[in-house]
Formats: sequence, structure tokens, C-alpha cells
Amino acid sequence: MPLKKLNPTTPGQRFRIAPDFSTVLTARKPEKSLLVKTKRTAGRNNRGRITVPHRGGGHKRRARLIDFKRKKIAVPAFVHSIQYDPMRTAYIALLHYVDGEKSYIIAPEGLKVGAKVVAGPNVPIELGNAMEMKDIPLGTIIHNIELAPGRGAALARSAGAYAQLLSKSGKYVTIKLPSGERRLVLDHCMATIGAVSNSDHANVTIAKAGRSRWMGKRPRVRAVVMNPVDHPMGGGEGKASGGHPRSFKGLYAKGKKTRNRNKYSTRLIISKKKK
Repeated sequence: MPLKKLNPTTPGQRFRIAPDFSTVLTARKPEKSLLVKTKRTAGRNNRGRITVPHRGGGHKRRARLIDFKRKKIAVPAFVHSIQYDPMRTAYIALLHYVDGEKSYIIAPEGLKVGAKVVAGPNVPIELGNAMEMKDIPLGTIIHNIELAPGRGAALARSAGAYAQLLSKSGKYVTIKLPSGERRLVLDHCMATIGAVSNSDHANVTIAKAGRSRWMGKRPRVRAVVMNPVDHPMGGGEGKASGGHPRSFKGLYAKGKKTRNRNKYSTRLIISKKKK
């Protein structure tokens, strides 16, 4: 995805690097039948207490129903348009199936309008096609990976993400995730060929505080300047406050391992992610 650097006609545009949607997106209005309303909680739970800080406000958004299961087996579809999704970093593709049904999928990098995609066994190894990983050749770049058959894609779904199929052994395949972690996944889990679109998302700059507010992010206040009632690191006289770095909920930060040793998926991890 190409980026554009704006002329510094205002302070907010001086360091702005924005995505150039005009060269990628082909439709501005979403498919109405695939929209649902979203309820914003601003980080509050059912008692009104803040459980996730620094959230609130932002522009109204409607969620697009994404087909992460690719449940239309052996039914060809054609890409009608590439669209923007306010709920995610990747672009989405609107598919028109030959039987008349419509659905959204995560758009792979390089997918064009008019391209034919299909899901199921014995389909070509082409961009956007989905199949079980036992049918995918070794070394293939994949995304939208299931962790359990039929549950829907859970891995490699954000902008620019991809995994690589390394080996097959018995009923498991070995994949290398974007983090560098290598793990086993059942070979009957579905995956999609290609990498996720919008790989330049990491190079976009926000450039001003107001744009963060448009996205529903509130200002982040340093914990050591808060009161003890507001944060575990708050309180104290002058700079003699803080203590051991910890999170909003009191969990230790900066080095303490938080993963459960008895988690079921630990046995499926071959090597941990890169540090």
C-alpha cells in the first residue's frame, strides 16, 4: 500500500504520513446486508467501573461481518471490491458467490477486483483460496489460520501478517508465526494462501492527539503522578513514589512471566517467539 506525506500547511500535518486509499480501495460504501451496529463501552464493565483504561469517545463505527470460517465449500466467488474496515488494520474484500450470496473476507496482499477465489479441498494454490493445511505445500505463505477445525481463523489476521508452513508430521503441521514462534497445529485446520494486505500500516504516523481521540483513545497519564486510589504506583511525596513497575490492575511489568505454565497449548509450542 503506498503512503503519502502531506504538506505541512498545519501543525497537525507536519509529520503526518497517511495511507493513500485512492490507489487501493475500489468502493467507499459498504454492503448494507453485512453491517451490524456496535455498542461502545468506553472500557467500563456492567457495573460502570473502568476495567480497561484510556478508552472512550471516538467516531461511530459499524462492524462488517467477516467470514473467518470460509464455510462456502467448493463454491467459486469473485472479488467485487476492496474496502476499508474501521474495526481492523487490514483491508477487506467483498465476495460475490456464483449462487448469489455475498460475504467479506480479509483481503490478501495483491488481491485484485475480478479475481476468482474458492475454498475447499482440491483447490488451486492461488492467492485468496482457503483449504486445510494438509493440502498446502511446504514453504507456502499463509494467513487466517485456525487453531481448531471449524472454529474460524485466529492467527495472522492483522495488516501485513503472515505465517509459513514449515513441515508436516502425523496429524500436525508446523507453522512459523509472525512473532517468530514455531508451533504445531492440527492439519485439518483451514488457512488462506497469501499474506494479509496493508503491509505499510506500521509506517503510518498519527501526527496529532486529536486523531487518536477520533479512534477512541484517551490520553495516557503517567502512573506515578496518580493518587494511590487510582493506580498501584500512585501516591508518595515528590518523586519518592512508584515502586516496582506494575499495570493498572496490579500485575508486575518489565520481565515477570505471565503465561500459565499449565496452559493446554504449551505442549504445541516448539520454540518461543523472538525476544
